[in-house]
Amino acid sequence: MTGIYRVSHTDLQDFATAVFKQQGLSEAHAQQVAQAMVWADLRGIDTHGVSRIPMYLKFIAQQVINPQPKMHWLLDLPALMVLEADQAAGAVAMRHAAERLLVRAKQSGMAAVLVRATTHTGAHGFVTQYLAQQGMAAISMAASIPSMAYHGAAAAGVSTAPLSMAVPGPADQPIVFDMATGVVSLGRLLQAKKLHQDIPEGWALNAKGQPTTDAAQASIPLPMAGPKGSGLALMIEMLTSVLVGNPILTRLLSPDAGVHQHKQNALIMAFDTFQICQRDSYTQDLADTLSAIKSLPASDAAHEVLLPGERGDRMARQQLQDGIALSHDLCAELIPIAAKLQIAVPWVLAQSR
Repeated sequence: MTGIYRVSHTDLQDFATAVFKQQGLSEAHAQQVAQAMVWADLRGIDTHGVSRIPMYLKFIAQQVINPQPKMHWLLDLPALMVLEADQAAGAVAMRHAAERLLVRAKQSGMAAVLVRATTHTGAHGFVTQYLAQQGMAAISMAASIPSMAYHGAAAAGVSTAPLSMAVPGPADQPIVFDMATGVVSLGRLLQAKKLHQDIPEGWALNAKGQPTTDAAQASIPLPMAGPKGSGLALMIEMLTSVLVGNPILTRLLSPDAGVHQHKQNALIMAFDTFQICQRDSYTQDLADTLSAIKSLPASDAAHEVLLPGERGDRMARQQLQDGIALSHDLCAELIPIAAKLQIAVPWVLAQSR
């Protein structure tokens, strides 16, 4: 069966919220997880959207995600905090951390919070955009279990370590850069496997550590830019995990590691932009900088020069109007979950565009 389903972002968010409420999350926490997923879907980052619902439900069933975490502050200095997340859903822990961070950065001019022992933190642009909308220049990153090849090794040695930066932008539209240290995310590999797609050379290794273009065999993403990508991922592990006494790699890379149970640690930093510089001068300098980049000659006449996040912002505006496009395969995966939980599915089949 071909075609796509279109669903409004509010209906999709209500659906995801209902799913997670039935798994024991509070109303507020279920909404936070749903908001983070729908934010990603709106921008075309479907590897971090509602396609993650089955994985999250599995994590809850396996007690990897704690639906009722007892989060508390291990360190609470004026500009430096450590949050013990108690295996909270990543979006829940990151939002809790970001809200305290925002208050402290306004008080101190800048602040940082380390998030210890959380789970899949999702698209970090969701966090940095939120902070940038409040006038912050923000940085967010996370480390997880070894899933990506370390440069020169034939096995997974580091995580794909997402990293995002954002600054306040024109018309309350922050400039958001969002990346991972792999050539491709593990989620994108899994998606290609589900769709039986071939993948380009240089994306991944198979389980034996050999390069492959067969998505069915691909299991280990390669780092972007070789040693640069894997080195950045390792340093993110140092900053987010080793620093808070919760190392991930050393335990899971040991010979007797056993099953690689999912876990993450994170770091968020914020700088209060308008304590650093005057709003008017910042606005003008930003406009001049963006204009200079957009005015560069395009290397391909068929494509324009884009700013970080510009493609995603355009897609979000379009999908806010038309509804979010969900593949038939994804909906087929979610329908049994909805039926089991007795939750109505919100989508309507539409012709593929």
